[in-house]
Amino acid sequence: MKDNALEVASLAGHIMLENGAEIARVEEVMQRIANKFGADSSNFFVLSNGIFTTGQGYANVEHIPFHGAQLDKVVEVNQLSRDVESGLCSLDEAHHRLLTIRTMAPHPKWEQIVGSALGSAGFCAIFGGSVTDCLISLFIGLVLWLFVLYCSSRYLSKITANIAGGALVTAICIAFYHLGICHLGNIIIGAIIPLIPGVPFTNGIRDLADEDYIAGATRLMDALMIFLCIALGVSIAFLIDRQIEGRMILLDGMQTDPFTTQWLFQLPASFVGTSAFAILFGVPRRYYLDCGLCGAIGWLVYLTLIRLVGASPAEATLFATMMVVGASYWFAHRRGCPVIVFLVCGIFPLVPGAGVFWTSYNIVSDQLSAALASGFLAVKLTFAIVFGIIIFTEARRRLQFNK
Repeated sequence: MKDNALEVASLAGHIMLENGAEIARVEEVMQRIANKFGADSSNFFVLSNGIFTTGQGYANVEHIPFHGAQLDKVVEVNQLSRDVESGLCSLDEAHHRLLTIRTMAPHPKWEQIVGSALGSAGFCAIFGGSVTDCLISLFIGLVLWLFVLYCSSRYLSKITANIAGGALVTAICIAFYHLGICHLGNIIIGAIIPLIPGVPFTNGIRDLADEDYIAGATRLMDALMIFLCIALGVSIAFLIDRQIEGRMILLDGMQTDPFTTQWLFQLPASFVGTSAFAILFGVPRRYYLDCGLCGAIGWLVYLTLIRLVGASPAEATLFATMMVVGASYWFAHRRGCPVIVFLVCGIFPLVPGAGVFWTSYNIVSDQLSAALASGFLAVKLTFAIVFGIIIFTEARRRLQFNK
């Protein structure tokens, strides 16, 4: 019985870990199942890509690479553990349900393609792109996800896939730029957003906040590697264009459209963009609205602090992040599901994706001082997000402890 409980708990942890759950959530779910059926929950040791399970006469070591977020599986396993804890599910029933959850299909490909297209368009608008820029980003986001589904996910490693994706997106953007119908910086920033590693980035910060330093550092390094691969792909496309055209494309900072930068356009754009990424992360459809609201709330706070209070981008990012974390916990409590479902989507408008592009561009155009400035700003915004999540999480933990 105990060995079977350890096996079922280990399977539950495996499913959660490979689909985007943070370490603390994985351990919590495994403990619920093990304790209910009389096994010692101290027999589990969870890392960012592995689970060690030991017991009297039982031992299991699993390497669990992260294959991509499918958060609906995380939600289902979390609910299963609560059913087990409440006595609503036997050990055999739990094992059968876990096998069913493990084989759940991702969202349909057409839905993912729509999510990538709308996400690219929404984030192009957030960063000041014109309506034309948004439409072009929508098209490129669609092409990008076709590439992800039918090429990179099947035939390329993660490193090669992100380099190729960044280069493909940038090459198409440059082609539109040469036609004279768009602002290059805006459409590239919008179009590369679907490649940004939101799940490992957010989970790495959550793991650090939960004092899982090894797992947190590992996941943040994974996110950093993806950022660097995207930047390399962007740089390759610009270098190829320079060889073909005989000169480097000269960009003079971000272009902002007076229409799309209005409040009444920015807030719906942040809502649509965040909801679209809920599709890409495999969030259950019933939570799309909540995810969109988390993103819109965070972006509203950011814009308010920047435009009305005069805060710096780092200060605005810090407080907006804290607001997103608070909203995510509220929705998680209200919906009875893991907070990561809302946080990983809601934090996306604040992730310094623009810094990836501008740092890459400034390097290949030999503007080293500008590259250092844009890179340093991206680092500051990243630390603002890290501290925003840690501060709110720690404050919430302290308040619960003192009650």
